[in-house]
Amino acid sequence: MAREIAKAYEPQQIEPRWADFWVKEALFKADANAPGPVFSIVIPPPNVTGSLHIGHMLDHTEIDILTRWHRMRGYNTLYLPGTDHASISTQRVVVRQLGNKESITEAWGAKEFLKRVWKWKEESGA
Repeated sequence: MAREIAKAYEPQQIEPRWADFWVKEALFKADANAPGPVFSIVIPPPNVTGSLHIGHMLDHTEIDILTRWHRMRGYNTLYLPGTDHASISTQRVVVRQLGNKESITEAWGAKEFLKRVWKWKEESGA
């Protein structure tokens, strides 16, 4: 008997089962002592210097494909979430934005500048 396939992907129907399987099988773990070739990659997180766009999705898709391909070839793989790496870029963007609207002075100090950065972060891509 043919099974009907949903017209739209519903992750809540599929993903919990597979996430449990991956955890039970320890597929997210790499064994530092395993013999053979190694492949590891750090997943860059999205940063707050702008809105997410299709480039972010394509980047993560490529990383996922490379990791899975290496795993299928027998490599000991590690797909590691990264940490925010964009504080310098964020500072540059905020300084440029504030410079267009108001004068930034050294009298502000770090606390005032950080307050402005967090405000901008909430506006641009919380």
